[in-house]
Amino acid sequence: MNLAGKVVLITGASSGIGAATALKFSQLGASLALTGRKLDNLNEVASQCGGSPFVVAGDISKEADTERVLKATIEKYGKLDVLVNNAGIIETGTIETTSLEQYDRVMNTNIRAVYHLTMLAVPHLLQSQGNVVNVSSVNGIRSFPGVLAYNISKMAVDQFTRCVALELAAKGVRVNCVNPGVTVTNLHKRGGMDEQTYAKFLEHSKNTHAMGRPGQASEVADAIVFLASDAASFITGASLPIDGGRHAMCPR
Repeated sequence: MNLAGKVVLITGASSGIGAATALKFSQLGASLALTGRKLDNLNEVASQCGGSPFVVAGDISKEADTERVLKATIEKYGKLDVLVNNAGIIETGTIETTSLEQYDRVMNTNIRAVYHLTMLAVPHLLQSQGNVVNVSSVNGIRSFPGVLAYNISKMAVDQFTRCVALELAAKGVRVNCVNPGVTVTNLHKRGGMDEQTYAKFLEHSKNTHAMGRPGQASEVADAIVFLASDAASFITGASLPIDGGRHAMCPR
């Protein structure tokens, strides 16, 4: 999976799965454009990658930032080969407790921004015969109570992936997504979990994942890089669970 000469734009690259993905791509020789909301964190990730990644801070839930990030990437490298739509947020709540403001925040970041950035990137991906990898979730495949807006947003990412894959297949552009299970990142703590609750959540994951543990960001990154590489040249429209078997489990 030699990615030398490939230009890769990764959203949400300042931590977690995005940061791990940046490291994997850099190890395989790709030229990186890293974006996220926290410039200091982006610079820290960039310092760990080879090849002097291009860093452009922005909040992709804001249309102007999304447009600026894509434009800056093209101005820097002159092309785009791979788009990794990784940035995402989670908010807890049920149909009784999730406000419209929460719903809008989750949907704006997790699917509307993905739609917008992909739409802007497609002309460049057509030129390069490139591809898109979206980061969805096991929540896009299975239903879980208590994170309603998040579940809806990730199911939308899966459907978006399949539809765009079919629309672009004949034009030589592949579109896939990965569906992580519980992965050790800062996502849930940013979503409101305190340290004690998060520790219990990870412990509980030993029972909710067939392999008996939560996943690591590097394991998701490996799958993203595979789907983006020529090793996956005949794969499009796929939702690939990276979840230790959680998607296959049913209560007994």
